[in-house]
Amino acid sequence: MASSMAASLFVKTSFSSHSLSKTYDTHFAPPSKVNVFVGGKARRHPSLRVSNGLIEPDGGKLVKLVVEDSQKDLKKGEALSLPRIKLSRIDVEWVHVLSEGWATPLRGFMKEAEFLQTLHFNSLRLHDGSVVNMSVPIVLAIDDAQKHRIGDSKKVALFDSKGNPVAILNDIEIYKHPKEERIARTWGTTAPGLPYVEQTITNAGNWLIGGDLEVIEPIKYHDGLDHFRLSPAELRAEFTKRNADAVFAFQLRNPVHNGHALLMTDTRRRLLEMGYKNPVLLLHPLGGYTKADDVPLDWRMKQHEKVLEDGVLDPETTVVSIFPSPMHYAGPTEVQWHAKARINAGANFYIVGRDPAGMSHPVEKRDLYDADHGKKVLSMAPGLERLNILPFRVAAYDKTQGKMAFFDPSRPQDFLFISGTKMRTLARNKESPPDGFMCPGGWKVLVDYYDSLVLSSNGKVPEAVPA
Repeated sequence: MASSMAASLFVKTSFSSHSLSKTYDTHFAPPSKVNVFVGGKARRHPSLRVSNGLIEPDGGKLVKLVVEDSQKDLKKGEALSLPRIKLSRIDVEWVHVLSEGWATPLRGFMKEAEFLQTLHFNSLRLHDGSVVNMSVPIVLAIDDAQKHRIGDSKKVALFDSKGNPVAILNDIEIYKHPKEERIARTWGTTAPGLPYVEQTITNAGNWLIGGDLEVIEPIKYHDGLDHFRLSPAELRAEFTKRNADAVFAFQLRNPVHNGHALLMTDTRRRLLEMGYKNPVLLLHPLGGYTKADDVPLDWRMKQHEKVLEDGVLDPETTVVSIFPSPMHYAGPTEVQWHAKARINAGANFYIVGRDPAGMSHPVEKRDLYDADHGKKVLSMAPGLERLNILPFRVAAYDKTQGKMAFFDPSRPQDFLFISGTKMRTLARNKESPPDGFMCPGGWKVLVDYYDSLVLSSNGKVPEAVPA
């Protein structure tokens, strides 16, 4: 990797969107009132206390589930003596998410009470009566044979596909896996063809097992990208080191084009106008499971490198890291999870765009979700009141200026909208986008990716599924 990617951190700018107005108390600057607007209206919410300049994690304390070094050998030996569950790649990604505290205050795979609260309320009620957001079930499925092997044991060991012990699950609870209800409530449809459903639920076992995790080793993938996978604690330390008085998070699972960059730099400008002195962008591409036609993580990270090298984003005001969560493509339900997880990493602003976490309907020729529902849901979601949501301003290619610009509805004929699907199609066909759509280095990476794909039997690269 080039030197600019050798370090695990970069600095840039991002967007966040919530219809909240709150008071932030930090040691960097006097308390200031922040008004955040959705639909042209500002609303007041309870005051928020920020520790060391950063928003507190859900429940007040970041969960960390990796055992101490002195306990590793002991726990490995214990794991070998327990009933075993073999984890899929996606199961391991969820262990990673849980182990580092992204899902704080969860301490392991959900038991039935947590699962039902998530499914029906998109939130969890804590012992003190407070509510934190939790919109997607984080569960582990087992089949009848595994359930029988576990028997009366109160513990099980989790092993990866290579036979390595990953974790011990303590104080376990086994309960029925209501697949249809889970799918219907998470995605709003049971139509066939939902990628995550087909990958993880359709053929999964009829039981779920929950309990408290003790993770034996930090989860590593040995793919050359582990130095980008910063935990919430590591991100908080980096933001504190940089004296950030605001952190705004931008998630994406696509290459960065100049419209994204415009949104991120404009968000930083807006935060400076609000009175913040050093807002820092968390550019946080999703790094877990994605559907087959999405650009793979390693290529996306190469593309992000070129965006930085070409100066499209400022490496002095951005932290680039990988978010380890798998992708559901569950629209307004899933975007709450994406926002909640970034609170635990220290972000107090979250950028939300059009149709976040959405995709095309798997059967019908239409979007699965209303494009505006994601940002509306985030502005009302239980447990996210502390997070400021800043909706995207719509950016498109301005033919009169030859660059990406904010859409001006008074002259719609001057703007060209290039969707992610259109962008991928152009790159796949080695066609160039308009000058100013993406930096040349970044576009070359995208073209090189499609060149690298193994051609199908008919000599054509498979078409992308819109998302």
